[in-house]
Amino acid sequence: MRLLQQRQRELREKYDIQWRITGVATRRLGWLASSAGFDPHVLSEPGAPRWNVLPHVTPPPGDVRQWLQAAEADVLFEATSLNAQTGQPAIDHVRAAMESGAHAVTANKGTVVHGYEELRDLAAKSGKRFLFESTVMDGAPIFSLFRESLPAIHVRSFHGILNSTTNFILSLMEEGLSFEESVKRAQDTGAAETDPSDDIDGWDASVKVAALVRVLMELPLAVEAIERQGIRALTGEMVRNARKAGTPYKLVCRAWRSGGGVKATVRPEQVPSTDAMAHVSGTSSIVHFETDVLPGLSIVENDPGVETTAYGMLADFIRAVSTRGH
Repeated sequence: MRLLQQRQRELREKYDIQWRITGVATRRLGWLASSAGFDPHVLSEPGAPRWNVLPHVTPPPGDVRQWLQAAEADVLFEATSLNAQTGQPAIDHVRAAMESGAHAVTANKGTVVHGYEELRDLAAKSGKRFLFESTVMDGAPIFSLFRESLPAIHVRSFHGILNSTTNFILSLMEEGLSFEESVKRAQDTGAAETDPSDDIDGWDASVKVAALVRVLMELPLAVEAIERQGIRALTGEMVRNARKAGTPYKLVCRAWRSGGGVKATVRPEQVPSTDAMAHVSGTSSIVHFETDVLPGLSIVENDPGVETTAYGMLADFIRAVSTRGH
């Protein structure tokens, strides 16, 4: 919301986009809708009471279709928490948006891993856009790069560091902290969740691998089919010794074509100092693609912040609704 406000003039003058927020569904505010629009400044105030955003209607909680109808939505921004096993309720939200005549922009990886083909086909049928740039490496242009700038290219394999939390933890361990101390520091700084299991056990990275494979390699890959190992078994001594030897530990994601399918792994590896991954530290990420035309193409994201993910959604919003070239 903040980024939309900051770019309001540019969106209007450069892309012919004017916007208003007509629906909000959060734990704090509940399910609210007003086709006349809400004051974004009021919505963003942490302690704002609900009466500050009146007049509005309150659709039944969880009834996304009534909420979309009441809001008269043209675009849905979907940012619910990831359910790695089913992709719900994000898939239902995105489906409802397009069936209700709205574009769908999501940061939820589950929609891609568990519903990509269905939602892609529904978008084509309904004449709407299903866009998801922020699902992998925040706002870095991965999906849009291949979709818009590299048509008819074939991805043969990719590898990289896709989970910034584990990369941050490993960097702290290299500095002298234990595994437990590094996890606590990551939680204190907001880099890790209260329950960091999805990150340190490799689930988040595996979901991102599955998303990239499904979209860029056009092959189905179940998250459970990825050979997965997290970083729990690494000690501070192991990590520091590996760095001293010039072969630091990284949680490395790999996927490659094999026969008519694809194989993938997520596991700690010691990478040589000649590999770009060895020099990606903190909350930074990297992915390197090998294609049939370009032998090597790397994308690096250095220490993203909260607005980086928001930017990915903003860019998708512009792609969906702009009437001008961009």
